[in-house]
Amino acid sequence: MTYIVPALVLGICGIIAGILLTAAAKIFHVEVDERIEKIGAALPQANCGACGYAGCADYASAIVNNGADTNLCRPGGADAAEKIAEILGRSAAVVIPMTAVVHCNGDCNATETAFDFDGVQSCKAVKRFYGGTGLCKYGCIGLGDCVSVCEHDAIKVVNGVAKVIPLLCAACGQCANVCPNSLISIKPLAKHIDVLCSSTDNGKATKLSCKNGCIGCKICEKKCPNGAIRVENFHASINYDLCTNCGECMSACPVKAIHSCEK
Repeated sequence: MTYIVPALVLGICGIIAGILLTAAAKIFHVEVDERIEKIGAALPQANCGACGYAGCADYASAIVNNGADTNLCRPGGADAAEKIAEILGRSAAVVIPMTAVVHCNGDCNATETAFDFDGVQSCKAVKRFYGGTGLCKYGCIGLGDCVSVCEHDAIKVVNGVAKVIPLLCAACGQCANVCPNSLISIKPLAKHIDVLCSSTDNGKATKLSCKNGCIGCKICEKKCPNGAIRVENFHASINYDLCTNCGECMSACPVKAIHSCEK
């Protein structure tokens, strides 16, 4: 009897709890649109946030419940957009192929290091010490934090500077998120003229730290027939909506800070 009564009480409590949980599950059950699960399965599950949502599941829910655009998944590209359109029974939205670009060309031939760093070999760690080891505090630190997060093997450190392989890039933005100098941006794959410098120092200071740096001379701005390039705060930047890849700015740049990144 010593063990029977507690066992019975425990069993009865378990049965009651089971009944209550079953009732609660039915009362509070929320119908989930099966399209959300199907769209989630059509996405690459990168959960990179490039679409502007917390992850693939959140994006799938936003498409069904909030009417979010169906072409926002960069890693999934046109293939994912077509699958989503088929699930929703509508025409596929146009997907513009995108790629990352590293706005720095300060390789080992163009600049030098200011000191050697013996700590953890990561760009984030080095950045904490005097802004980095390089003479240019705006440039690529070159220890490959971006490489370590790329799941597509689309970015490499070459001669001290990270370089993107556009045709391998899924434009997920993971590399841009980890770069401590914010050197990486996402742009249309078809627009291959880029300013490979992020310095905002004046021309004299830039030349002292990097031979390949933009000196803010505005020659590119004057030569561009489409008004696609502007120099502000000693730094040239391209408006990709206006750029036609004519290459006039690239040809005119006296320090060759503007390059064609087609491959």
